[in-house]
Amino acid sequence: MANPTTSKDLIQELVAANTEKVKLAVTDMDGILRGKVISFEKFVSVAEKGFGFCDVVFGWDAADTAYDNATVTGWHTGYPDAIATIDLHAFRQIPWENDLPFFLADFSNEKTVATVCPRTLLKQIRQQATKAGYIAYFSQEFEWFNFIDNRDELYKNGFRNPQPMTPGMFGYSVLRASQEGNYFHDLFDSLKKINVPLEGIHTETGPGVYEAALLYSEILEAADRAVVFKSSVKEIAHRHGIIASFMAKWNETLPGCSGHVHQSLWSANGKQNLFFDKKNKAGVSALMESYIAGQLYCLPYILPMYAPTINSYKRLVEGAWAPTTLTWANDNRTTALRVIAGDPKSTRLETRVVGSDANPYLAMAACLSSGLYGIKNKLKLKSAPTKGSGYADTKNGILPKNLWEATQAMKGSALAKELFGENFVNHFTGTREWEWRQFSKVVTDWELKRYFEII
Repeated sequence: MANPTTSKDLIQELVAANTEKVKLAVTDMDGILRGKVISFEKFVSVAEKGFGFCDVVFGWDAADTAYDNATVTGWHTGYPDAIATIDLHAFRQIPWENDLPFFLADFSNEKTVATVCPRTLLKQIRQQATKAGYIAYFSQEFEWFNFIDNRDELYKNGFRNPQPMTPGMFGYSVLRASQEGNYFHDLFDSLKKINVPLEGIHTETGPGVYEAALLYSEILEAADRAVVFKSSVKEIAHRHGIIASFMAKWNETLPGCSGHVHQSLWSANGKQNLFFDKKNKAGVSALMESYIAGQLYCLPYILPMYAPTINSYKRLVEGAWAPTTLTWANDNRTTALRVIAGDPKSTRLETRVVGSDANPYLAMAACLSSGLYGIKNKLKLKSAPTKGSGYADTKNGILPKNLWEATQAMKGSALAKELFGENFVNHFTGTREWEWRQFSKVVTDWELKRYFEII
């Protein structure tokens, strides 16, 4: 079914298809899809005016435990419904659920909840780019591990020693992809059917790990694709007896999982890549340099939007294919920002700090807003491109070492509040402090092994 141009056309097409039910979903602070299936009759009645959705989706964590430090919603408000607005342009059909119609929604038309809704925030940042005369084209690439699905046993033993789908360190392996060919090709084909087209997919280095690059698009669609991608991969994997994990670092001896964001700004008519300048020997425009300078300047104060979990910082360590320093370079995979330049169509910036565990709406909002900050304030790219290892290039600073440190830098930052609004920063950093508190009170396996008998 082609995407209709109006809500009336859409409903008519769904009627003609004998639609009986529709799936709707929003994302929470962690980028997890939260949704429900409603009757088609109900959908018709709420398609334009919106529907009630409990605002607890912004008041609890990934394990459905209510925050005790949230003001937007909580026990003190009674967790009322907020009106979720359906984005009819985000229409998809789920091929493994008999082409069930699926729509994303957000809280753009709410007053309070809108200030913390990740998708609404991205729409606001996108509007800033539009007003400045730019179209932001983005894409995200993900790495994730695939394990044999024996979840009953894994739940019993706390997810210890999961068995990877395939053995060995075998990046770009034609053999490993072929050995799990049914799953591998189902990912590519089914994702295309749900309007998440892939540019490519391959094995990465590590047992049972894949990497997929999503085809670029306008930024909101790019973020929608990324969110749908993560949820869809998990659902497709389940049907093949596989658990797909987007955890940033599941094993300290193996590389982590990235969620690199690629981005460029184009002219309002979409015909000119404003990051490219043929007069510059490197092919990079002054606009792109200011965009890079803005990201570098803002990065220490917004890192939790790229690295939102306790586990995120286990990935951001030296020698693990993830950055640790405030660096940029041309085609260098050890720096925080990697410039891919030289072609009028493909010149772009890759923000390599982002992990696969990030909320795509927040990660892309952070990339675009900090880049626009650099352009708006005419920041100059004063730091030289890194030569050699980015891990050794510490002269411009290093990234915060853990979630608490990163969150405190963001919480106290006037810059972060300027970029995203005080309500969002206060709420989001509160959720990250909550995450740190939940971790800090847990006795870990490492502690038991190290101290139980010997200390």
